[in-house]
Parts: sequence; C-alpha cells; structure tokens
Amino acid sequence: MTTPKAMLIDSHAHLDARAFDPDRRQVIERAREAGLAAVITVGVGETLSEIEGAVALTDEWEGIFATVGVHPHDAQRIEPAWYGRIEELARHPKVVGIGETGLDYHYMHSPKEVQRNAFERFLRLGHETGLPVVVHTREADEDTLALLRDAVEDRGEPLCGVVHCFSGDYPLARNVLDLGLHISFTGVITFAKAEPLREVLKKIPLERVLLETDCPYLSPVPFRGKRNEPARVVHVAETVAEVYGRPVEEVARMTTDNVVRLFRLPAGLLES
Repeated sequence: MTTPKAMLIDSHAHLDARAFDPDRRQVIERAREAGLAAVITVGVGETLSEIEGAVALTDEWEGIFATVGVHPHDAQRIEPAWYGRIEELARHPKVVGIGETGLDYHYMHSPKEVQRNAFERFLRLGHETGLPVVVHTREADEDTLALLRDAVEDRGEPLCGVVHCFSGDYPLARNVLDLGLHISFTGVITFAKAEPLREVLKKIPLERVLLETDCPYLSPVPFRGKRNEPARVVHVAETVAEVYGRPVEEVARMTTDNVVRLFRLPAGLLES
C-alpha cells in the first residue's frame, strides 16, 4: 500500500451493522493500520436505538464520527417522535451530518410519497442544524433533483452535503455539483464493468470528490463479494488516482481535505 499514514478518511461506513458484531474492534484497528485518520459511520436503522447505537460508537472510539437519519427504505417506520430525537442526537459533538436520507425506488420498501416527505424533513433538519446532508438516490434521480432544487430555492443558497455511492451519469453529476453538493465514490468504481462510471469521474473536479466504502457492502476489487470494511477505502483511492492520472498520495490528501471541510472535522485530526 502506497498511501501515507493518516491521509485517508472513509466518509461513509456502517460500523454499527450486525455484520461487524463479531470483530468490530479488529475492523477499527485495521482501519488505523491502513492509514485512515477517521471513519464516518452513518447512523440509520429500523429503530431509534440503532441510530443511537451508531452515535454511541463515537464515544467509544477516537477518530469515529457519525451522521444521523433514516434510510429511505425505512421511511415508513418513522414515528413523529423520531425527528425530535434525531435532532437531539444531531447536537452530539461527534455527529457531523444528517442522513443518509433520500429516495430509493428500486425495492420500494417504503411508498414514494412517504420517502419524499421524510427526505424533505431531513433536508430541513440539515438546514436548521447547519449540518451537511448525506443523500441516497437510486432509480429516483428526477424526484431527488426536484427536491434538492426546492431546498436550494427555499434556502436561497447552495446545499451543503454529498450524494453518496454515486453510480449515475454525467448529467446527474453536473446537476448535483451545480446545487453545491459533493459526490462520493465506493468500491463500485473498481469493478470491471464500471468503465462508464470511471468516465463520469474524469469529468468531476477532484475538489468535489469524496471516498467511501459503504461497508459492509460493495467491497472493492480484489475483495468483491466479501464483507467490506473501512480499510479497503485504500483500493478506492488507488482506482480514483488511476482514473485521474495523479499520484495516489495527492488523491488521498485532497479527498481527505474535502471530507474535513465538508463535515467540519477537527482541525488537528490529520496531525495525530
């Protein structure tokens, strides 16, 4: 591995997932050994206690931060009291974002209107708390963009946040960038059939790119099909560097700086 120590951040992980219950400590230790300065674990779940569990991890581990929200799959599970509790959790000193939130029309685990209502509510919460939003969109790009544009119009300013696990085309990427958002790439960028996505990446300014694993899902080549973990963001960085034709150290530094600025992580994080 050529990436310097403490120069990478996994900007989107699910460290509280049950898949990590047997060896979470070892997973976090391997991330540190791989040179990760931080991991942002995304606090979503089928229950409030699961969201709270992600935040609790930040109290246990240095360099672990969290976001809080509800995945669109689970939008129909939301009860009125959830929003108040999530707003409380958003004030935790190591909670750095709202989400993931958004629209997913692939499986339709929650009705479209329910998803849209939740997405609008979390976009407002991001604005009210001043925290960036983590956006999920799958087979719902038109509706996602419409709601994001509405949010920009309501605020009168660009959005602060990221569209995570990007797998769309360049027109979608251009619209997302124009709205003020960053774009994040996972291990999918390493897949043999992902050449169209790599072509999209080439057209995106590196200053607006984040790296993530979305673990325990989407393990990159050469680990495809196995449980993913934060340490493997190194492989995402290496592929992104190949696409740009730039040194991996430069890609690591720039994407890490992007995460630190977007999520307002502690200034001394990279000096430890």
